[in-house]
Amino acid sequence: MKTRITELFGIKYPIIMSGMSWISTPEMVAEVCNAGGLGILATGPLNQEATRASIRRVRELTDKPFGANATLLFPGAMENAKVLLEEKVPVINFALGKGDWICEAAHKYGGKVIATVVNDKHARKAQEQGCDAVIATGHEAAAHGEEVTSLLLVPSLADALDIPVIAAGGFGDGRGLVAALALGAEGIAMGTRFMATRESPLHENYKKLSVQKSVYDTLFSKRFDGIYCRVINSPGARRQLRAGLNPVQLFKALPNSRFIARQMHMPYLKLFFGVLFSGWKTARQLAYMANGFDSLNRATQNGDLEHGWLTVGQVTGLVRDIPTVKELMQRMVAQTEEVSGKVSQQTSG
Repeated sequence: MKTRITELFGIKYPIIMSGMSWISTPEMVAEVCNAGGLGILATGPLNQEATRASIRRVRELTDKPFGANATLLFPGAMENAKVLLEEKVPVINFALGKGDWICEAAHKYGGKVIATVVNDKHARKAQEQGCDAVIATGHEAAAHGEEVTSLLLVPSLADALDIPVIAAGGFGDGRGLVAALALGAEGIAMGTRFMATRESPLHENYKKLSVQKSVYDTLFSKRFDGIYCRVINSPGARRQLRAGLNPVQLFKALPNSRFIARQMHMPYLKLFFGVLFSGWKTARQLAYMANGFDSLNRATQNGDLEHGWLTVGQVTGLVRDIPTVKELMQRMVAQTEEVSGKVSQQTSG
């Protein structure tokens, strides 16, 4: 299977595992890479030291190309991105920020850079900044998609850009891969489907829930982490949807924001007073973020259905079992070949 993405990254299959906090660990990244795809290490919950150690751990587990991400809106992400560059990570994936400096530095050592985008404006800017590819995140995706579905977003960006497009949002099997290629993408990125594998560190409570849920069982709102976000329908998610950032949630953000202080290597009181005088908009977003990290950690690590919530895409409705990563990849490749053959037969007459 050969596309511009497989050629660009030196991988066997055009299948990428998204960088998911507390799930895309070094072990999961290596499993995906060894199975022929590209795993992206999640650095959101990590400080600089942990990021560096995780990169080196990936290299102990695989000799294949791999990636790592930096969501530039998150506290500590700029510092983590600098570690990725220092460690010469083969593929860097950034989102929610300007990444021209990442492209310039990565290209000096032969690295590649992917920007995660949700619209044509961001995609064009990513290309201008020197990115080698974009991940087009459709409305169906976990976490931070916007209003345009993958069916329209992917071909619109494929038409508008010279660099390859990777489709994300609604993809979880070989049928989806064939569809993405037909729409003009050069590969797919999956998070929800990789969460529900045996090697995934996601708590069993949520693995079981992902198998039980249908395509209708997600919630989409700004009330989870302050920007549009899709999560699985659970008691904790419904509670957060009702609460938003009410006074109780604001109070909870105070102790939860200690995580942000640690990420920024900043004394907690300095952060607290800095946020206090930064204006309501910034304080509100940081409060959402602090509570969001706490809830996501409760879900992924502790399986807390009552107080945690987990970002998943609508494709959770297509998840029927919990295979190994290797089994999932082999199944997808076989189904891709089967479906491609059927489509060819259907269109040849």
